[in-house]
Amino acid sequence: MVEPATVATFLVAALASLFMAWAIGAGSSGSTPFAPAVGANAISVMRAGFFVGLLGFIGAVVQGANVSEAVGRELIGGVILSPSAATIALTIAAGLVAIGVFAGYPIATAFTVTGAVVGVGLAMGGDPAWPKYVEIATLWVLTPFVGGGLAYGIARLLRSEPIAEPSLIVGLAAFVGLLIANIEFAFLDPDSAGGASIARAASDWAPGPELVGMLAVTGLVALLWGGIVAADLRSSVERGERHFLLVLGALVAFSAGGSQVGLAIGPLIPLSEDVGLPLLALLLGGGVGLLIGSWTGAPRMIKAISQDYSSLGPRRSIAALIPSFMIAQTAVLFGIPVSFNEIIVSAIIGSGYAASGSGVSARKMGYTVLAWVLSLAGSIIVSFVGYTALSAVLL
Repeated sequence: MVEPATVATFLVAALASLFMAWAIGAGSSGSTPFAPAVGANAISVMRAGFFVGLLGFIGAVVQGANVSEAVGRELIGGVILSPSAATIALTIAAGLVAIGVFAGYPIATAFTVTGAVVGVGLAMGGDPAWPKYVEIATLWVLTPFVGGGLAYGIARLLRSEPIAEPSLIVGLAAFVGLLIANIEFAFLDPDSAGGASIARAASDWAPGPELVGMLAVTGLVALLWGGIVAADLRSSVERGERHFLLVLGALVAFSAGGSQVGLAIGPLIPLSEDVGLPLLALLLGGGVGLLIGSWTGAPRMIKAISQDYSSLGPRRSIAALIPSFMIAQTAVLFGIPVSFNEIIVSAIIGSGYAASGSGVSARKMGYTVLAWVLSLAGSIIVSFVGYTALSAVLL
């Protein structure tokens, strides 16, 4: 039988986790996926907030396990987060993100949560998990260059049109289909940690080697995506572009839920074992928190990112969302907490500079980068000091 004190401490930590999930839904996962689509006038701010909440919830449930496990177990060595440590980490991180939401600046959620968990873990006497830190830092550093660079390249192709624009968009759609065929979904293989991809699951029904089957399924999915977009473009290129842009926003919103929910519920994983709560229950609860946050707080940040950073048309918005989807799914696959603010803002800058930097606010970018750096350093220091002070008082 679970001790009442254990249940009580878990509930306190769970409330902090729910607040964190709300802040994430109102901030990064709720505001960034559809921001380019709103900037391109493909969808209204309120509709974007509604759909991003639903898609984020689905992504949290079917793709949230990897990042959740990483945040809960792999950021610090030698210790397991205590209920008080998890509560302090989540409360401090959520508070910093909420400040960013109401101030109108996109605080990097992954930076704050990672820093807060590391801070309390070190205060508990834990050891730095250097290999994981190197993995995380590599993705964080590469994201602006890879995301911004790819967005710039795609936008330049669409702008200069060495290939007919409809043909190029069909090719991009087929590439997106290739990616979708190979990302993992938990429901396709419930017995494995991350699930299985469409290509792998479908290859089990195909004769011959698994690799051949996966390649065949990948090709079919890519052709299907390209064919659907080609048919839509034939009736109207402009309408087809906007439809493709909305689909890309939906994919990024789904990926945001799969990554960002781990930032809210990850610290709860060690505690949930004490009360016998399965990971799926945590994912459902975190997904609901993201949903509520997206519906109640995301429109403000969607407007800030879509209008303040760059004035994008459909083509540059498509260029921004494709690398965003790629990076997000890479983070989900490897269990790396990643900031969607960093991903989307970098891609928006890259696609914006394809038009000679038009609409990109250098001053806004400078404040944003400063907020990212301070959120990481500040969350480590505040969490370390907070846990140390609380432990001294209780002892």
